[in-house]
Amino acid sequence: MTSPGTEMVKIRGLSKSYAGREVLRGIDLDVAAGSVMCIIGPSGSGKSTLLSCINHLERIDAGQIWVAGELVGYREKNGLMYELPERQISRMRQRVGMVFQQFNLFPHMTALANIMEAPIQVKRVRQADARARGVELLERVGLAAKHAMFPAQLSGGEQQRVAIARALAMDPQLMLFDEPTSALDPELVGEVLAVMKDLARSGMTMVVVTHELAFAREVGDELTFMDAGMVVERGAPRQVLAAPQQRRTQDFLSRVL
Repeated sequence: MTSPGTEMVKIRGLSKSYAGREVLRGIDLDVAAGSVMCIIGPSGSGKSTLLSCINHLERIDAGQIWVAGELVGYREKNGLMYELPERQISRMRQRVGMVFQQFNLFPHMTALANIMEAPIQVKRVRQADARARGVELLERVGLAAKHAMFPAQLSGGEQQRVAIARALAMDPQLMLFDEPTSALDPELVGEVLAVMKDLARSGMTMVVVTHELAFAREVGDELTFMDAGMVVERGAPRQVLAAPQQRRTQDFLSRVL
């Protein structure tokens, strides 16, 4: 277990290209254990790709990523990087929960069954234990009364809260959020952010790609502004939002604040 104040995520020289187009350009980034890192930036700046690389959903072209001190997706030998077998990568992913813009719930399963599925299938948790944990997590996200409902019977905000509970069911050390409120109607955003605030207060390490600047200001420990695949500016959220130092950050915030 990583101690508070030490690095949960360490990224050095991360680069990623698609069809010759460089999406991430030499990213260096650290996320302290128990902290909330919020990432903002224009569309196409590489924010979502960065999260996918942290979880090795995308293979990187150069650089290294560590989560809780373990090199992600690769082993290093004699200065060369070798991709790990899928089984080892899957084991590593169990420590990282990810919540996407779209909820990606199994439509044929109830809210509770969606949460129970991965612990039973991946971690071989007993069904009774998975059910008890699922009920506990649904209560935590304010959906104790909705355990028997199917995704189509839930609002978007409720589905996203089930998705968060599903990620938490694997007992991750790190949670990644990829614009978790962007697909929601405005009146449903608050209920999802409230769950995320509770997670932050509990000491969960979180990396949050978001356009909710008020959330970043209130909850974030650090704010990173990305553009064109690079980290342009980072610092305390209130400081960056109130007095950005880089012209590109100033231009972006002048359009969104």
